[in-house]
Formats: sequence, C-alpha cells, structure tokens
Amino acid sequence: MTNGVLADHQIRDLIASGAISATQNIAEGQIQPASLDLRLDDVAYRVRASFLAGPNRTVGERLADFQMHAVELEGGAVLEKGCVYVVPLMERLSLPNGMTAAASAKSSIGRLDLLTRIITDRGEEFDRVPDGYDGPLYVEICPRSFSVVATPGQMLNQIIFRQGKTFMDDDALRALHAQTPIVDTDPVISDGLGFSVDLKPSEGTLVGYRAKPHTGVIDLRNLGHYDPSEYWEEVHTDQGWIILDPGAFYILVSREAIVIPPMQAAEMAPYLAMVGEFRVHYAGFFDPGFGYADAGGAGSRGVLEVRCHEAPFVLEHGQIVGRLVYEHMAAMPDALYGREIKSNYQGQGLKLSKHFRSD
Repeated sequence: MTNGVLADHQIRDLIASGAISATQNIAEGQIQPASLDLRLDDVAYRVRASFLAGPNRTVGERLADFQMHAVELEGGAVLEKGCVYVVPLMERLSLPNGMTAAASAKSSIGRLDLLTRIITDRGEEFDRVPDGYDGPLYVEICPRSFSVVATPGQMLNQIIFRQGKTFMDDDALRALHAQTPIVDTDPVISDGLGFSVDLKPSEGTLVGYRAKPHTGVIDLRNLGHYDPSEYWEEVHTDQGWIILDPGAFYILVSREAIVIPPMQAAEMAPYLAMVGEFRVHYAGFFDPGFGYADAGGAGSRGVLEVRCHEAPFVLEHGQIVGRLVYEHMAAMPDALYGREIKSNYQGQGLKLSKHFRSD
C-alpha cells in the first residue's frame, strides 16, 4: 500500500477485512473522505479523573480503579459539565503492521467545548493508536462549557488511518502551494501552514462568540434547535483586538481562507506556546476537499476554538495562533468534503455548531 492517509475506499477495505469491526454494522454514512466516524456504545462510566491506561494496563483495569458509577445512555442521559466520563465505542481495531491511527473530536463537538479524547488499552497518548494495535476503543468525555445529553450511536469523534510516513515537510508544502494555492494570502510556512485570527471583519463588528457560564443542557440529537443567545455572548470589536478572559471559551475565525486539495488531508495543531497563554482548536482534522473551489468550498475559513489560560491576554487581528499540518493521501478519495457528501461547514465563515439556529 502507498504511504499516506487512507482514503474512503481503503477504509471500506479495512472494514471488509476485519481490521475495523464493530458491535453493530458500520454504516456508509460513517465513512468520510479520509476518516471514519466512531459511535458511542450504550453506557458511560463516570470516573474520578482523566487517565491513560499506561503501557501495561487495559482501560477496563483502570476503570476498576477510578469508576464512580455507570450511566445508561439508552433514551438519552445527561453528561454534566465539569465531570469526566469514559464510554466504550462500538468500533474496535486490529490494524496491520505499519499502520497507525489518530483521532479527533468532530467539528460540531469541538465547537461545543466538549472535550472528547480516544484512549486505548496500553495507551500512553490520547487520540493516538499505535502501529498494529489490536483492541477496543474508548472515548473520554468532559463537557467544559455546557452539559449535554448523549445517546448510543452518536458520533462525537473521527479517526484517520496512516500507512507509513504521511506528513509533508515545508519544502513539499511550498511546492504544493505553488501548484494549488492552499491559502488566499502569502503563506506562512514553518512546520506546517500558519494561520491567524480575523478581528477586522469585512462587515460589522461581530468577531466571535463567548460561551455563557450558566446555561441549559444541549441534547446532541437536536440540530438547528437552540437559540444562540441563550448559550453564547457575542464578541464585538472595532479596534482589531480583544482581551481573552482566563478560563473563558471563544469561537473565532481564521483570517485566511484555507484549501485542502483532493490528495491531501490536514490536522490542526498548536503554534508555539510563546505566542500567548491560550489554546486554539480542540477539533483537528480537515478532509480532502475542504475549501476546494471544485468542491464548492471557495473562501472556507478555519473556525478557531479558543480557551485562555492563566492570565488575561490581548489577541490582535492577524496574530498567528495555530498551524495546519498537511499530509499526503495514500489514494484519491471517491468523495470529497462538500461535494459528494453532505458537509455542514463547507464555505464557512464564523459559525457555531450545527445544534444552534442560524436565523
């Protein structure tokens, strides 16, 4: 197999071979151009603290140490803000040698400030599945801003599969930009493509949203349902800067329009700790075709999920806040993001998750 991130038809091959299996049949709608959506099973375990299994333990063994009680998800159950839960997933893996996997929260989940991370037996990192892993998958869920209602089968996370070396170095990224522009400005390329924050919108003064501290529950089944004003405060500026409050969670948008060509995938990563005491983007994968004009994505911005840490911080328009790490695909996908599949965020600007009304 060619090195790279596996495309949709290659993921189907893994399912057919048994390298990916599940307690319920995997639906076609779970397969994205370069990733697979993962489903919650029917029970959540409330635990005392976040944990990794460690090199010699299983997640089940660690649950015996830290579990407080079990919550049945059938019919819907509230996962409370500030609490930590571990939920088995329906899918399990038996990866061939030379293949690894990496997981991330789906876009809508990151925009709810819902911290979700995949853990594995004998795992030493969140969201990373080692070469040749054979075992179950679990997701740790910690609602940070809003309590949520979860049910079995919901897809909060996605996983990509990597064969061999996949990451593009800076020289390859410059060559790609020369052939197919990956950003609508002069690229800042250093260990990936740097991107900055937009605090000078072309119209009006709305630059983002800040999560309110005391809100109602969000049922993850309800799409286009909730009034944004009940959960979010609008952030306005006509000065080109805002002050981030410690502990607060913001939805902002990138200044750049980003393009992921058909034979690339990308992952959002932090920039440098020295640029400020905040973290950007908790949901990190971009499928082939995102922002690609031929897939209806011209002008797609990256939505930034920002949390400030210890001290108030002044964020300036055009300040570089993160980077996109591009990867080669192992094959051309059958479908591109936004063209052959229903994609919620193609062509997006500043946008909340799909659970909120947009009128």
